[in-house]
Amino acid sequence: MEVKKLSISWQFLIVLVLILQILSALDFDPYRVLGVSRTASQADIKKAYKKLAREWHPDKNKDPGAEDKFIQISKAYEILSSEEKRSHYDRYGHAGESQGYQKQREYRFRHFHENFYFDESFFNFPFNSERRESIDEKYLLYFSYYVNEVVPDSFRKPYLIKITSDWCFSCIHIEPVWKEVVQELEGLGVGIGVVHAGYERRLAHHLGAHSTPSILGIINGKVSFFHNAVVQENLRQFVESLLPGNLVEKVTNKNYVQFLSGWQQENKPHVLLFDQTPAVPLLYKLTAFAYKDYLSFGYVYMGLRGAEEITRQYNINSNTPTILVFKEHINKPADVIQARGMKKQAIDNFIAQNKYLLAARLTNQKLFHELCPVKRSHRQRKYCVVLLTAEATKLSKPFEAFLSFALANTQDTVRFVHVYSNRQHEFASTLIPDGEAFQGKSVVSILERRNTGGRVVYKTLEDPWTGSESDKFILLSYLDQLRKDPALLSSEAVLPDLTDELAPVFLLRWLYSAADYISYCWSNMFYNNWREMMPLLSLIFSGLFVLFGTVMVQAFSEASDERESSPPGKEDAHEKAGKAEPSFTKENSSKIPKKGFVEVTELTDVTYTSNLVRLRPGHMNVVLILSNSTKNSLLQRFAFEVYTFTGSNCLHFSFLSLDKHREWLEYLLEFAQDAAPIPNQYDKHFMERDYTGYVLALNGHKKYFCLFKPQKTVEEEEALGSCGDLDSSLHLGESRGKSSHGLGSRAIKEKLSKLSLWMERLLEGSLQRFYIPSWPELD
Repeated sequence: MEVKKLSISWQFLIVLVLILQILSALDFDPYRVLGVSRTASQADIKKAYKKLAREWHPDKNKDPGAEDKFIQISKAYEILSSEEKRSHYDRYGHAGESQGYQKQREYRFRHFHENFYFDESFFNFPFNSERRESIDEKYLLYFSYYVNEVVPDSFRKPYLIKITSDWCFSCIHIEPVWKEVVQELEGLGVGIGVVHAGYERRLAHHLGAHSTPSILGIINGKVSFFHNAVVQENLRQFVESLLPGNLVEKVTNKNYVQFLSGWQQENKPHVLLFDQTPAVPLLYKLTAFAYKDYLSFGYVYMGLRGAEEITRQYNINSNTPTILVFKEHINKPADVIQARGMKKQAIDNFIAQNKYLLAARLTNQKLFHELCPVKRSHRQRKYCVVLLTAEATKLSKPFEAFLSFALANTQDTVRFVHVYSNRQHEFASTLIPDGEAFQGKSVVSILERRNTGGRVVYKTLEDPWTGSESDKFILLSYLDQLRKDPALLSSEAVLPDLTDELAPVFLLRWLYSAADYISYCWSNMFYNNWREMMPLLSLIFSGLFVLFGTVMVQAFSEASDERESSPPGKEDAHEKAGKAEPSFTKENSSKIPKKGFVEVTELTDVTYTSNLVRLRPGHMNVVLILSNSTKNSLLQRFAFEVYTFTGSNCLHFSFLSLDKHREWLEYLLEFAQDAAPIPNQYDKHFMERDYTGYVLALNGHKKYFCLFKPQKTVEEEEALGSCGDLDSSLHLGESRGKSSHGLGSRAIKEKLSKLSLWMERLLEGSLQRFYIPSWPELD
């Protein structure tokens, strides 16, 4: 019995070791082992390898794990030193020694259970069968490959992607349908991908797939989920629905001339497909999407009554699908392909050979790069013959002559293009010689690009281009001479970049982007992809909440302003009602204050130490100076002005009786420069000076204060009393002998009308501070 237990323990230990080995193999990252970045050069990789190999060599390093570490370093260098293995690892996550991580995982699993004499049939589930892996493994996607390859390629063809995982019964049910769809759509040019959610969780989450199986399509970098029954016809319609609706124009007898004549405005060749099917074939739509930037596509349904004239015009065999390419001449196609059951490869080759017009117009820098590539070697010279002409609604004689010359050209090294000099003025002025003979005339120039920075060598014909036979003969002689002597291009210049003539205006681009985003959000709101919509919904509700809060605050603020601007009679009535009474007692401090109520304590010899001298660091006491006669009016207005600042725990509010503590106040004001009289400056009005309405912000810990000086009367200059805004005169003269006894309640309140602005500056720290050596005793 003990031997049996020991055998089971050993088996469990071996299984645990094998599992740890498998996990360590899956987590192996050669970049992390060597300590280099993914963009490191071969020199950096070799340098890091030599350094680590010397450090971890088993003969020099006696660490027990040195041998395993050295093996990992060697393996990492073996992968990264080979460009093929490194590229394979960057793309698939493994170095390519096996057919993929699933194959490797299955091999290890089988090797393990064979050593323990398990029955092979016991593990032969359809979830991990060799047949299923052989279907999906070819299309497995990894995050880096998806971002770097699939997303850019989705602007040329749509992708159909399946999200799967192990032990997924529904994945097995859709397997036969998926296989048939892949065989059909891949042959038409649709990209296929498979994401294993168990091993590529990052990619599955990035795509928004939170359940398996899921099928989604990607086009122009956007993800769309498939929500119907998984049958072949539904998947085919789903792929077709991904494509834009305006890719192929329906052409009949009524509009074929207008369609083919659009080459001049669109600067593209036009393609016509003649077929007997009412709907446009999916293969043709996919081809139109792949080449939408280069050609315009139309479809003629030959079974329609309105197509007899166009079919007869171009001598089309009604029993065979036919594709015609039209360039500058709409009466005769430039190229024809006709076959039953046309394959994608044949169509691609046919379209690729006819991507450009015979003498295309240079409308942007990208087209210039493609038609006039940079010289790479002496054997790969490419010359561009450029016609610089004015824009015209109809074909001019110089352009028609230039076009006929381009049509007769047989040299592969020469391209013919034209430029509207009025639209590309800087480009044209670089090539056109100075002189009155060339003004307003067409000019032909031969150029060769030397680098991507715009440097060219060129030769401009000595006379303007009129399209005469002599002009053609001169141009032909130059081209023949150029084949023997490239030094004919003697002039050199740097061409400016071409402006994009066909780019939509900003408003249209914005509208297109907004429409795409709205349609994307609309489609997601009606399906189960709510996780992807949560940030947008959160943003919308946050905006609505902020808007609602702003409206409510503004409404209450307007109500307060109306109360403040009410007539004096109503204001006195409100005062009698006791609406703005502040609370003074400690009992009221535990209650929740209503709007306009502030807890204000009197600064006396009892509360002086706790409220000022021993005030905690960072705290300030805002003290209102009042007299017995102005106490009620000033406290009401003081509570109203400072109410919005009561949310700060660092501010305390008090009041000081001028009748009791005038000497203490005047001692403090001596340190505020001219805010109070000098002690030796006695006069008959000294004891009658009115300080009611002054406000002090006292910092007990740092021993400084800031001062608010009120305005005396409404008629006087409106001055904000602050530490940096003090008046040295203190209203000498008539106002010196006045007090607040003769003023009304409204006039007294007006003294604090600017207090809220001063409080804001106090919290900002922008007020002047007056420091004192120590706080005086409060008698």
